[in-house]
Amino acid sequence: MTASGTFGYGAEFKDLLDLDKLGAIITKTITVKPRQGNAMPRILELPYGIINRIGLQNVGLEIFISEKLPQLKKITKTPVIVSIAGVSKKEFLKIAEELEDENIDGLELNISCPNVKGRIISQYPEDTFELVEAVRKKTKNMMIIKLCPDVTDVSKIAKAAEDAGADAVSLINTVPALFYDGGKAFSGGLSGPCIKHIALRKVYETANSVKIPVIGIGGIMDAADAMDFLKAGATAIQVGTGNFIDPEIPIKIVEAITQITKSDYKD
Repeated sequence: MTASGTFGYGAEFKDLLDLDKLGAIITKTITVKPRQGNAMPRILELPYGIINRIGLQNVGLEIFISEKLPQLKKITKTPVIVSIAGVSKKEFLKIAEELEDENIDGLELNISCPNVKGRIISQYPEDTFELVEAVRKKTKNMMIIKLCPDVTDVSKIAKAAEDAGADAVSLINTVPALFYDGGKAFSGGLSGPCIKHIALRKVYETANSVKIPVIGIGGIMDAADAMDFLKAGATAIQVGTGNFIDPEIPIKIVEAITQITKSDYKD
């Protein structure tokens, strides 16, 4: 899958790769009202990854439903999972209800973004349970909960999501980080190869604590990385920062793993 925030609304990539070869497209996170995001600069490239502080810039729910989603559904049969966020439970519920009849393939609740003001829901099992349970009552769509790495025990958060009715959990979101650029502090979410082994540990802990599928995210750049996450207990993976380097990385991973699997069967 393509990780939210790294693949736009999906349709932007139609001339760069065959979208139908992807496992799923997870859209940029959608909020009720349009968001301009944080002030520039918002991305800092590093030798080992990137720090971003985009701030959930998006067109808002109304334009997404009327323009962005139809464009994407028109050009691909690949499952579309919509990432959603809100500043309150009421906003999450409104988005889930509005998307109920839009023929999407699932929701990913982004309750772990470090680049917006306010309480990060997925740092607290009680808050996670309350929100997931409320959204579950409003939607029949498959529901993935995206979790934060910046916690002592991520398995407790994942178990709260499972108990509240989540169909799967995805982890990890970016890691809060700080970098001094020319003497100025640049803070945001760190992603890329440098967080892979943090993500692997979190996925391993979670996969051994819940029965629902675990989707691995974090520093996956090739098939070897993807296989590590599958070994750690992930059922599926998402490619994030890798999309900025080569949008075909998710497809290359699928093709490479397919060949590995065929070789195993022959042996």
